[in-house]
Amino acid sequence: MVQYVEDAKQGDRQAFEHIVRHYSAMANAVAYEKLHDFQLAEDAVQEAFTEAFLHLCKLRTAEAFPGWFKTIVVRQCYRIIRKKKHRAVPYTEDRPSIEATASPADISDIIEKKEMQQMVHDSIAGLTSKMRIAVQLFYFQGYSLQEISNLLGTSIPVLKKRLFDARRKLKGSLPVADLISVFNHLYEGGKGMLHIVNGDSVAEKLRQGIVHGDVLVWREVYPHGPVSLYSADWNDRSVRAQYLEQTMGIPQAEFIQGSEAQEKSLADFHKYEEIVLWFEHDLFDQTMLCYLLHWFSGQSLLKTKLSLLCIGEYPGIELFRGLGQLSLEQMETLSGTWKTIGAKELELGKAFWQAYTSPDPSLLQQLLSRDTSALPFANEAFQLHLSRFPSTVNGLGIVEQTTLEMIQAGISSPLELFQDVGNKLNALGMGDLEYWHILMKISQAPYPLLQIHGLRAFPAYNESSIALHDCEAVLTELGKKVLNGEEDWIAKKGIDQWYGGVHLQGNFPRWRWDMYGQALYEVSGED
Repeated sequence: MVQYVEDAKQGDRQAFEHIVRHYSAMANAVAYEKLHDFQLAEDAVQEAFTEAFLHLCKLRTAEAFPGWFKTIVVRQCYRIIRKKKHRAVPYTEDRPSIEATASPADISDIIEKKEMQQMVHDSIAGLTSKMRIAVQLFYFQGYSLQEISNLLGTSIPVLKKRLFDARRKLKGSLPVADLISVFNHLYEGGKGMLHIVNGDSVAEKLRQGIVHGDVLVWREVYPHGPVSLYSADWNDRSVRAQYLEQTMGIPQAEFIQGSEAQEKSLADFHKYEEIVLWFEHDLFDQTMLCYLLHWFSGQSLLKTKLSLLCIGEYPGIELFRGLGQLSLEQMETLSGTWKTIGAKELELGKAFWQAYTSPDPSLLQQLLSRDTSALPFANEAFQLHLSRFPSTVNGLGIVEQTTLEMIQAGISSPLELFQDVGNKLNALGMGDLEYWHILMKISQAPYPLLQIHGLRAFPAYNESSIALHDCEAVLTELGKKVLNGEEDWIAKKGIDQWYGGVHLQGNFPRWRWDMYGQALYEVSGED
C-alpha cells in the first residue's frame, strides 16, 4: 500500500483509485461512528478522499497516510455535523427490498437473517464507541490489526483488548455459540483472508474467533523420507507415498489424495487479498514454510499479499514446542502481529527449499554460511537437519546419539524417551511416528543398539501409544560400544536413508557429520 501512496503522490490516478478501494470501508466505519448516519458517512468519506487527493503532495511520508487520512475524515465529519439541518434517512429505508424478488421458499430464510442482523446491530450498539469501531473494522470489513492500528493510531495490544472485551460482552447478549461465524455469515467478513497452519490443533483454535477468514491445514512431514523440488510430480509423489506408508504407516491413497486437495486449495490463492502463514521455529515447520515460499515465488501474486507469523518462544512458556501449546487467550495475542513477506523472504525460502531437496547437501551447508536473517529460524533448523546425518565418530545421527545417551543415563520408557529427546532436540519438531521409526531401526537385528522389553509392536498410524507404557529400553553391548565410539554402526549395518533430497546407501556412505566441527564432510569409498 505504501507504494500505491508513493505513486499517487506523483499523480497516478489508478494508484489513488486502489487506495480508495482499500480504505473506503475503513473510512466509512470511522465516519459512521461520528455521524451515526450511513448516507452522511458516505458523503464525508467522499469529501475526505477528494481533499486527500488534492493535498497528497503535502504528505511527508507514505507510511503516514492512514493516520493523516483519518484526520481528514474526522474533520469532514465535524463539518457535516455543523451544517446538518435535515433528518437523516435510516440506512434500512434506503436499501432495495430483497423480499420483492425472493421466492416463497426463501422468505423464511430472509426474515431469519434480517432478525439476526437486527439482533447483532442492537447488541453492537450497546458497546462503547471504541469497541464498535474495532469490531466493525476487524470482523465486518476484514482489515488486519496492523492496518487498523495505522489508521486509528492505536496500538495493537490495545485493539486486541477492545476486541476481547467486545466479544465477551456480545456473548452475553447474543444467543449464539459461535459469534464470529454469525458475523461472517451475515456480513461476509473475512473472505479476503486465508490462514495456512501446520496442524489441526492450531486450526481449530483459530476458527474459534481468533482470526477471520479461511484456514488451510498444510499436512506434510518434509523432514521424513524423500522430497523433491516439485512435489506435485506424479512419479516423485508416488515414491514418497510408498515410503511414508512403509515407514510411518500412512496409507498411500490417503497421502496422495490429501496432497492433491491441499494443492488445489493453494492454487486458488488469487481469490484472497491476504494469505497469512502461521509457522514455528523447528525443522518440521521451517521445511513447510520454505516449500510454500518456493511455491509462491514462482507465482504471479498480483493483488494478493503474503504475510508471515513465525515464532520460537512465548512469554511465560519455558520450553516452547509449538503453537499447539498456547491457549485461546494466548493465541489471540498473536492475531494481527504477522509481518509482510517480501522479495527477500521469498528468495531465501526458495533457496533453502532448492538446497534441501538437492542430492548434494553441500549446497545447504554453503547456504547456511550466508546471511539468512530474513528467515530468522531457518538457519538453526537446517543446521540441526545436517546433524541427523551419520557421524564420523560412530555412524549415529543426532537423534540416535541422544537416544542412546538418555538410555545410558537411566531413562528406559519409550514414551519418556520420545518426550525427553523431543525436548532436547525441540528445534527438530519431531513427531511420534518419526521417532518410533527411528527406535525400530536401532533395535532391529542383526546389529541392534538397544532392546525394548515388553514390546509387541510399535503404534501404527492413528493408533494410541498405550502399548508402550510398560516397555523398557536397554542398551545392547554393541549399543554401548557404538556410544563410546568403539564401533561404527553404519560400517557394520549399512544404511538406506533419506535426508531431504539426499539418499545415503551402503556401509560407506558419501556424507558424514562431524559433531565436533559441526560440519558435513564428503568422504570417499561409497558403495
